[in-house]
Amino acid sequence: MSKVIVEADGGSRGNPGPAGYGAVVFDVARTAVLAERKEFLGTATNNVAEYRGLVAGLSAAAELGATDVAVRMDSKLVVEQMNGRWKVKHPDMIPLHRQAAKLAEQFDSVTYTWIARGDNAHADRLANEAMDGLGAGGEDPDPEPLPKPQSPGWMATTGDPTRLLLLRHGQTPLSIERRYSGRGNPELTELGRRQAGEAARRLGVRGGISAVVTSPLGRARDTAQAAADALGLPVSVHEGLTETDFGEWEGLTFAEAAQRDPDLHRAWLGDTSIAPPAGESFDSVRQRVLRVRDDLVARYAGHNVLVVSHVTPIKTFLQLALESGPGLLYRLHLDLASLSIAEFYGDGGASVRLVNDTSHLTVS
Repeated sequence: MSKVIVEADGGSRGNPGPAGYGAVVFDVARTAVLAERKEFLGTATNNVAEYRGLVAGLSAAAELGATDVAVRMDSKLVVEQMNGRWKVKHPDMIPLHRQAAKLAEQFDSVTYTWIARGDNAHADRLANEAMDGLGAGGEDPDPEPLPKPQSPGWMATTGDPTRLLLLRHGQTPLSIERRYSGRGNPELTELGRRQAGEAARRLGVRGGISAVVTSPLGRARDTAQAAADALGLPVSVHEGLTETDFGEWEGLTFAEAAQRDPDLHRAWLGDTSIAPPAGESFDSVRQRVLRVRDDLVARYAGHNVLVVSHVTPIKTFLQLALESGPGLLYRLHLDLASLSIAEFYGDGGASVRLVNDTSHLTVS
């Protein structure tokens, strides 16, 4: 497979309203259909749906092994922006444009041509089938796009929140052996890389994320990079998202640490002000996570932000959102590569929408 034609379309009944996209890949002579994609998107705008159609079409072309792609769409906006003649200004369009541009980089050449709506009938039909609820071809078990965060209305808050999608890193060798893994830097295992990829696919399909921020530690950065590649976004490192410093307990199992320092370990399990030998207390972690929260809320007000970190910082974000006591740190379980969602408002309000979701993982 070398040269193909991609035709894509998207629509919204209400703009915004129930939306869907359609994409079709033809051979270069436009006589054979090589692939079709369609998906219902929930509530979205026409432009979001059109961009999602383009992303689906480029992805399908890549799966077919195409090297040269001719994209044809009846969206003047998408065609002109992808050709670089119009600027991308709308915050909902920026991550989708980046995602499409990232996908295009893998081909030897990609051209974008505007066509009349009547010449885009195949993709238009697929988009309307998606909006009519005729199925998404099994492409995505969780197809609704991530909407821009908004207040649910019943909370005494003002403005729109900053939504933090809290993703734990994938598996490492220390995860397998259940050892304290803080400031050490073990690499992801093969399964860990797979977990990162599956999380990235889920996030990339949904889109709607404005930024990717990660802990400086390698296992988190590699997990974040997989998601950033799927989203077409850069990765930003925030030192405050690093894991707890377990000091001299680093690399030990629970039993080994308890045997080494029985009294201290017992006290540490019930008092967040106590630190491991030469390490960091959970109270100290809380203070730096508070600073990270305030920084992200100020920097990304009203946006969805992917935050890739570790067990203790993610639990602390959830603890802050729930205004819960220290018991949450000891009783809440977070799986590897799990996703949780917390929202923080500029006026101090907060809510939790999701905890420890691993539905994107085929093997945990």
